[in-house]
Amino acid sequence: MDHEWLSVPIGVDADRWVSRRGCRRILAIVHTIVSCQRVLDVIDLVESDPGVQIAFTVAPDVFNRGVRDYLEALGALTISWQQATQERFHLAVAASYGGLSAIHAPLMMMAHGAGHGKMARPPEQGGPIVAEAPVYGLDAHQLLRAGRVLPSALVLAHDGERQVLERQCPAALPVAVMAGDICYDRLLRSLPQRPAYRRALEIGDEQRLVVVSSTWGHDGIFGATQELLPALMSSLPAGRFRVAALLHPAIWAHGHRQVRAWTAECRSAGLILPAPTEDWRAVIAAADHVVGDHGSVTAYAAAAGIPLVCVEGETSRRVAPGTAQELVLQQATRVRPGDPWEPQLRNAVPLKANSIVERLTSYPGEAGERLRRHLYRLLGVPQPGKHRQIAPVPVPRAMS
Repeated sequence: MDHEWLSVPIGVDADRWVSRRGCRRILAIVHTIVSCQRVLDVIDLVESDPGVQIAFTVAPDVFNRGVRDYLEALGALTISWQQATQERFHLAVAASYGGLSAIHAPLMMMAHGAGHGKMARPPEQGGPIVAEAPVYGLDAHQLLRAGRVLPSALVLAHDGERQVLERQCPAALPVAVMAGDICYDRLLRSLPQRPAYRRALEIGDEQRLVVVSSTWGHDGIFGATQELLPALMSSLPAGRFRVAALLHPAIWAHGHRQVRAWTAECRSAGLILPAPTEDWRAVIAAADHVVGDHGSVTAYAAAAGIPLVCVEGETSRRVAPGTAQELVLQQATRVRPGDPWEPQLRNAVPLKANSIVERLTSYPGEAGERLRRHLYRLLGVPQPGKHRQIAPVPVPRAMS
């Protein structure tokens, strides 16, 4: 564990050494690679403000390995969790839940996936999903500490989540912020960059890109259907198709070397395997087809209008009712194991994107402006200037 204690630009004596005094200090709390990507989308809305200083910290989480290296590669100022829990900040932003009661700051909390899309497990570690379980992240177990509402702002993507919150944790209703889904908005902004993304992925003009999206756990594609990727690679003509695998960052907890070893034959056959730190939205924007499961990426792909097929699995118990994930599983064509892949992909059609979007966000295209307004409200300073448009995600780096 890293116990390094920084004196600049955070700390009781920091004003002696900083070049810009009087900055409002924001703590970006990162639990995992996935939550980091969501937090970065939000932090980007205020990071360029000359009156704001951002510090990142890695919070306790079973999947937080590799997060500090990721932050350092981004050039982020990163302080230890020990220091983060001792300092005071004007605002903290998080997209997961572990350890948040130890932070001394007004707290903005949000989901790190496609809304609050999964049912909670019982408090005991690894307990089974049960029918009476609440929607994860909108329940009193996550939102209350000693009877007190933990967040100062709870970001919700659509009106249905507010209804769930009213049922599960009415005490948190006063802090609910209806902001939309910034991840979806940024994906939408990235779609016009499709040619650049395809060039970076080395997809030929006549080739079709098939993206396999797997969530983590034994009921995701990578865990439950280990034969899918090899079958796809051997079935599709290499001259007309390329295949990419988007593996949830938690899958890489098996070890990067191990995951690459498990996929070595497929990669030798041409599989594109982005690192977990690559922005998956660029790959989805480049895709012609998606093979998905109950994970958030599949729902976002459906909302973007990309034809998809879903793998049948014991997933319905994990998906929260009324969510985009549930609607995708209800409407998508199911993969037929053993049948040729090319006709299955060719016959797949886009789902009704508008109905998927309606379950993702009640305010499409507005998340950046809404979130920025609430960030400055919590900081207690006027919102400066004009809100700039959300940027497309970066072009992927070379990968294999």
